[in-house]
Amino acid sequence: MSKFWSPLVSSLVPYVPGEQPKMANLVKLNTNENPFGPSPKVIEAIQAELNDSLRLYPDPEGESLRQTIAGYHSVKPEQVFLGNGSDEVLAHIFYALFQHGQPVLFPDVTYSFYPVYCGLYNIEGKTVALTDSFEINPEDYKQPNGGIIFPNPNAPTGRYLGLEHVEAILQANPERVVVVDEAYVDFGGESAIKLVDIYPNLLVSQTLSKARSLAGLRVGFAIGHPDLIEALNRVKNSFNSYPLDRLALAGAKAAYEDEAWFQKSCKGVISERERVTKSLEGLSFEVLPSKANFVFARHRAKSGESLAKALREQGIIVRHFNKPRISDFLRITIGTPEQNNSLISGLNSL
Repeated sequence: MSKFWSPLVSSLVPYVPGEQPKMANLVKLNTNENPFGPSPKVIEAIQAELNDSLRLYPDPEGESLRQTIAGYHSVKPEQVFLGNGSDEVLAHIFYALFQHGQPVLFPDVTYSFYPVYCGLYNIEGKTVALTDSFEINPEDYKQPNGGIIFPNPNAPTGRYLGLEHVEAILQANPERVVVVDEAYVDFGGESAIKLVDIYPNLLVSQTLSKARSLAGLRVGFAIGHPDLIEALNRVKNSFNSYPLDRLALAGAKAAYEDEAWFQKSCKGVISERERVTKSLEGLSFEVLPSKANFVFARHRAKSGESLAKALREQGIIVRHFNKPRISDFLRITIGTPEQNNSLISGLNSL
C-alpha cells in the first residue's frame, strides 16, 4: 500500500485471472480457452490488415462488425454494443445500468469479476445462494434490487438455466436491468438474444474468446434495447472511444463469416466434454451437468486442493477455487483429445 494510492484503490480486492504459466510440455486446462484454434479465415483477415492503414485509428463504432453480429443474431445494428472483451462490456454495464440505493443481485457461486465491479464502482452487491444442486432458482430473484446479472451457463459450475426460467426473472423485475452473461452459451445452451425484442430490460453479453477461439483478440459485445446500448456508448465514449483495434475488428468479422468452422469447433468441444465427463464419473468424481467448455467436478474421497496439486506435479493445470461450498471442486477446461487423455491418465494414477 502506498501513500499515493486513492482511498478507492486501497480498498479494492482485484479480480485474479487464471494462471498463465510458462512451463514446457504443459497440459493447460485452467482458463477455458478453446483447444481447436480460430478459423484460418481469421488469420487471413488479420494479415490483410497489416499494412499502412495501421497508422489510422480504427472505426470507433465498429460499424461493419456490428452489422455482421446484428445480422447473425437477427437484430438491428443499434442493438449491438462492442467492447474490448466481454469483461470491459460488463464493466460498462455495471457503471451505466445498475442502480444505486439497492443491491445488484448475482449468484453466490459465479463469475468472480462481479463483486470486483461492485467494489470498483461503489455499488452494493448481494449474493443469491444457488440450490444444493448448484442451480439458479428464479424465485430467489423476486426481491428488491438495483439490477440482476448471472452467467448462463453459469461459471464455474457450467449449469444452464432454461429460457423459460430466464423469462420468469425478467417478468418479476420489469423496472430493473437483467443481464445474462452468455460467455459459454454456444456449447449447448440457447441464447436469450431471441428475447431482447420482448423485454426492454434484458441485456445479453457474449464473447468471441470461447467458442470462436479469439481470447487473444479481446472482442466482446452486448445485445439489447437501443436505449440500453446508448447508455453503454455514453460510458464507452467517456472512457475509450476506440476499444477495438483494426486487427480485432477484422478478425472478429471473419470469425462470424466462417460458420462451418464455428460449428465444427463447438461440436468438437461438446463431444470431448461428454467423453471427459464419463471418464471422470468412472474415477469416482461427481460431475455437474455442463453446457460450457469445461466441467466442474469433485472427487468423492479426495480434496480438490490435493488433486490440483498432484496434477500440477504431472504438468497438468486445472482451476481450483478455495472458496466456500466449492473448495472440493475442480474446474477443468475441455482440451484436445490428447490433453484430455493426459488428464484422465494423470487422475487414474493418483
